[in-house]
This record gives sequence, structure tokens and C-alpha cells, in this order.
Amino acid sequence: MSVPTVIDVPAPTLTDAGFLRRAARAVRSDRLALVGIALIVLVVIAALFGPWLAPYPEQGFGATAVDQRNLPPSFLHWMGTDQLGRDVLSRVIIGAQPALTVSLFVVVLAAGIGVPLGAIAGYRGGWLDEVLMRITEVFQAFPPLLLAMITVALLGPSLTNAGLALAISWWPWYARLVRAEARSLRERPFVEAARAIGVPMWRILPRHILRNCMTPILVQATIDIGTVILAAGTLAFIGLGAQPPDPDWGLMVAEGRGVIFTQWWISTFPGLAIFLTVLGFNLLGDSLRDMLDPRQVAR
Repeated sequence: MSVPTVIDVPAPTLTDAGFLRRAARAVRSDRLALVGIALIVLVVIAALFGPWLAPYPEQGFGATAVDQRNLPPSFLHWMGTDQLGRDVLSRVIIGAQPALTVSLFVVVLAAGIGVPLGAIAGYRGGWLDEVLMRITEVFQAFPPLLLAMITVALLGPSLTNAGLALAISWWPWYARLVRAEARSLRERPFVEAARAIGVPMWRILPRHILRNCMTPILVQATIDIGTVILAAGTLAFIGLGAQPPDPDWGLMVAEGRGVIFTQWWISTFPGLAIFLTVLGFNLLGDSLRDMLDPRQVAR
């Protein structure tokens, strides 16, 4: 005998045509959101087409040209060259791909761990909730960057290990976020009705709990992408992330810090790339939070 389904009043979703129209109008009226989207589009284009956009792609990947070392910005090298003669503009463009890749990897992995655990803990409650939340609090007892530094120190410095370390330190925040939403949703009439007619937990969680948690998850993930780029750059800066000759923005800042007063362009331009990318994702995240809030969208 098949289990009957519960007719639920759906919340606005990202695929709802009317909601998307209202959200599009909200974006057009929000200049900061447009700035954020423009910055993100530029970074995505650089990540996808970097080898074709970079004026010296081989230098972007690490090839040296010692006869052109420490050249200031000019028409031949718009952002100058570094201590090994590599074109800084090419390395900034090529560096967009690993920056976005590691940030997406960290956010997806952290959400993939934290969201199910938070949903189960919030929905079931009781001893299971207590156990999962105590484990979460153990991870949250350490500052995320400090925990990532310890993990990378154990695993060895590399971009992959830095991504794994950041994901390990990031998942508790998604677990806490979803748990709070699930605790509120489990008392809603449509969830109680589903339980009353015997709908199993494995169907209630995705259809009724996680579906209504997508708004805060999406907003948090958007902001976290920029934050992870900054954290990964920090790990590379102190030698625990990407290793030479990888075109990593944080590593490029570290390579130029000793000559910041004489060859300022070596650190300044990759630092600006980090700043503008983080700014773009933060602006987009703030805009999404306003758009996906029913009280804001309904206006």
C-alpha cells in the first residue's frame, strides 16, 4: 500500500515565474546588486577563458622571463612583471580559476556535510540532536581559519588540502543554520500532517524541511564563496595553501610583500582581485537575502 502524500502550500521558490519576475525587478532597482553581479561575471569570465584572455598565458601558469623582471606597469605589461619576469596581469587572470574552484569546492562540501546533519538534528531532536550539536560545538570552538591552519599543517601545504581544511572548519555553520530552521519547521501543520499519516522521515526532510530551508542556505553559500576566497588566499599567504609557481592570488601577494614599497604592483593587483571578488559576492549575497525574504519580495 503506497503512502499518501500531503498537499502542501508551497513557499516561493527559485523556479516560480512570478517570484523570478519580482526578484528581477528588485535586482534592477538595486545598484549595489548590479555592481556585485558585474564583478562576479568578470571573475567567472576570467576563470573560464583565462588562457585565451591572458596576454602571456605561459607566464600566467608560471613560465619565467628573467630579462623582464620587476618592470612597472606599461603598455606591454599593464600590471607590470614580478621578480621572475612573469606578467602580473596574466597571473591575475589565470588565478581566477583556482580561486573560484576552491571556493565552490569548500562551500559545496561544507553544505553537503552540514545541511543533512542540521536537518536531521533539528527534525528529530532529543538525544540525536544533543549528540550532533555537541560535535558541532567542538568544531566551532576553534576559529575557522585556525582550525584550517592546523589541518593543513597535518595534511601538508597544497591547494587541495587547503580546500579540505576549510571545508572541515566551515560545515558546522551550515549545520547550525539548518538545525534552527528545521526546529521551526517541524512544528508547522503540514509537517505534522505528514507525520500523522505515516510519511517517513526520509521523505519529509527533502520535501518539507530542506525545501523551505533553501533561502538561508543560498544566501549563506553566496557570501561564503567570497569569504572562502579570502581564507584560501590567507592560507597561501602564510605558505599553507597553493605552492609556487601556482597562479594563486594570495601567493602572489606574499611574493611581493617584501618589495611593496618599490615594486608595489606585484602585491597590489592580486590583492585588488581578492578584494573585488569578495566584495562582489558579499553584495550579491546581501541582495539575495533581501530578494528571497517574502516580506521584501511582496512589496
